[in-house]
Amino acid sequence: MRKSDIGLIGLAVMGENLVMNMESKGFSVSVYNRTADKVTRFIEGRAKGKNIVGTYSLEELVASLEKPRKVMMMIKAGQAVDDMIDRLLPLLEDGDVIIDGGNSHFPDTARRTAYVESQGKLYIGTGVSGGEEGALKGPSLMPGGSPAAWEAVKPIFQSICAHVEDGSPCCDWVGENGAGHFVKMVHNGIEYGDMQLICEAYQLMRDLLGMDADEMHEVFARWNTGKLDSYLIEITRDILAYKDTDGAPIVEKILDTAGQKGTGKWTGIAALDEGVPLTLIGEAVFARCLSAMKAERVAASEVLTGPKPAFAGDKAQLLADLENALYAAKIVSYAQGYTLMRDAAKTYGWNLNYGGIALMWRGGCIIRSAFLGKIKEAFDRDPALTNLLLDPYFKSVMDEAQAGWRRVCAAAITNGVPAPAMTAALGYYDGYRTARLPANLLQAQRDYFGAHTYERIDAPRGQFFHTNWTGEGGDTAASQYTV
Repeated sequence: MRKSDIGLIGLAVMGENLVMNMESKGFSVSVYNRTADKVTRFIEGRAKGKNIVGTYSLEELVASLEKPRKVMMMIKAGQAVDDMIDRLLPLLEDGDVIIDGGNSHFPDTARRTAYVESQGKLYIGTGVSGGEEGALKGPSLMPGGSPAAWEAVKPIFQSICAHVEDGSPCCDWVGENGAGHFVKMVHNGIEYGDMQLICEAYQLMRDLLGMDADEMHEVFARWNTGKLDSYLIEITRDILAYKDTDGAPIVEKILDTAGQKGTGKWTGIAALDEGVPLTLIGEAVFARCLSAMKAERVAASEVLTGPKPAFAGDKAQLLADLENALYAAKIVSYAQGYTLMRDAAKTYGWNLNYGGIALMWRGGCIIRSAFLGKIKEAFDRDPALTNLLLDPYFKSVMDEAQAGWRRVCAAAITNGVPAPAMTAALGYYDGYRTARLPANLLQAQRDYFGAHTYERIDAPRGQFFHTNWTGEGGDTAASQYTV
């Protein structure tokens, strides 16, 4: 009997759909799940009559695979992945490949790659984006880990992933050890930012302009035909048009408390570790945290005062400004995410292809948008680009969009409508374009209370000074350090 091309462990929604995707592209797949009933239901249900083999033990799964064996795990991130690796390793031979397709934290993937390689096997940690539909029809895949493993899985991954208009696959090798999961983490952080920005635009339309769901649906439908054309704008258009059984928009019946799985938080922590100002994504994560404080917010709304939103200006103009604000802030989100990837690549020794990453995100994934093609072009023009905002195209967009962006932020603040991500993005833009920030005063403060020293504008960089500010502190200074 012919052996399977790949094995997959974990038949939840994503796992099942990836198996169906692989089989539809001509690959034979063996499947295993800890709960045996799931295997039986799948084999007798969706997989019936297809080139999919059900197995009921890891030994049976491994024995059913063509060499070099490729085993993909679609299981819960964390200890379960480590446990499964330890169960698989004794069953595999040198050169076989273990693949983790879950949302694992990149340091765990780096550690696991080293461990599996020390046992003579190969390891891949791959980001998988696109949700249930993407898994079935073509996700964005971001693999990293053991470089020697790529050739073994490349034909499968580049067949099942999404493809853009010219046929390019939304999957390519990202880099060593944890690089794939790091890039997926940043993708998810940008996703948090995009979603929060859209929600802020929605709240401004609803609470400041008094628009109903049908009116907002029309605006998002129009936006999705222009520069904001993207998956998230598209689904927002559809959500706003969706009615409950009583004919009322269902979105207005959903409780305003947002959940999160941790990847946005990880992105923020990584940015703090690298010293990268990831302000917009950080605010997007904190906005979800604030939303979760529902009972406290309801109580506070009875006590705390502020302006009652009231708009008397040109509604059409504010909507045009809002489109520009959303686009400009979105650019900042990506600029910050790419800066984080660039700094992390230096820290971890990854050789990331930034234009290629934009291409991987153009199809299949949650943040897919026409806009990503512009990022690819920016890095094609200058592979060493330090910040997206410095690219000629994005600079021109910011020049054109910022007047409207500023009016939107001013309207939000004046009317008391929270827009934390949109205003944080503007603060970053203004800070980044400011040649002299007030950190000179901050350094003086640090030197005053802690003798932390400072550099001077009339001395070479790297030369540090201390002032005895009170006349009582003496000349002893703290040692230099940067956190």
